[in-house]
Amino acid sequence: MRSKLFVPGSRPELFEKALSSAADALSFDLEDAVAPAKKSEARNNLKVFFESAAAIESKKTLIVRINAMDTPYFQDDIAQVVQKGVQIINLPKPESIQNVLETVGAIEQAEQRNGVNIDGNSPIRLLLNIETPRALRLAYDLASAHPRVCGLQLGLADLFEPLGISRQSAHAIEHTMMQVKLAAGEAGIDAFDAAYADIKNTDGFITEAKMAASFGYTGKTCIHPSQVEMANAAFRPDDEAIAHALKVLEAAKLADSQGIGAYVVDGKMIDPPFFKSAQKLVAYSTRLGLIKA
Repeated sequence: MRSKLFVPGSRPELFEKALSSAADALSFDLEDAVAPAKKSEARNNLKVFFESAAAIESKKTLIVRINAMDTPYFQDDIAQVVQKGVQIINLPKPESIQNVLETVGAIEQAEQRNGVNIDGNSPIRLLLNIETPRALRLAYDLASAHPRVCGLQLGLADLFEPLGISRQSAHAIEHTMMQVKLAAGEAGIDAFDAAYADIKNTDGFITEAKMAASFGYTGKTCIHPSQVEMANAAFRPDDEAIAHALKVLEAAKLADSQGIGAYVVDGKMIDPPFFKSAQKLVAYSTRLGLIKA
């Protein structure tokens, strides 16, 4: 998911338009983008949409950001949005392993009631927002709390603003990015970059997206369609890197046949960490259609 486009659940007129966008994933929002008086209506909008042919036939990853566990909306959100076609539920502000396990339990119950994941092979996964100091401190614990957790989503505005940390501080952003990436990496899951609220500041968005890509993040949240192409470009492996990775894998075959543990490709020493990185890059590029399978 190089790009994850937010779509307010209270704006059904935007749903099919979002499906036709270049975003890899759509995140239908029931939280911040929906006023309290519109929460129920937004849930119903999503239920109808996920039953539509357009949603069923879509190749995009479909996500729903529900309301946090400490709100009166959480249980109703889970009950209604656990539907066929929904691949991921995005949980805001988890702060303990117990929060994650309780959410998983609620999803499992809703799956049974709604006839989802009947075969047990298509469970709805969890994307956890890291947007409080406690969540950042416990990021690995949250990431490894249950096999359904598929990623950590960085939330810089919610994390920084209450603490008076400048959203423009490159040092603060880099430090937080690295913490979340290392936690996700230790747990063997993806890390996704935060939203960028200054829609007109394209240079700022691109700079931050490229920074996240250099830290090994998988993609970035987009709050406006104009940000999608920029995110896709930032997280697209460049042709030179792909060519080098293919050379590494080819050279590895010869090295293995000769019992050589380290070898040189394009003047660079290659050993297991670089080989694994090349494998991952080739697999990712293949999924994007940049390399023929």
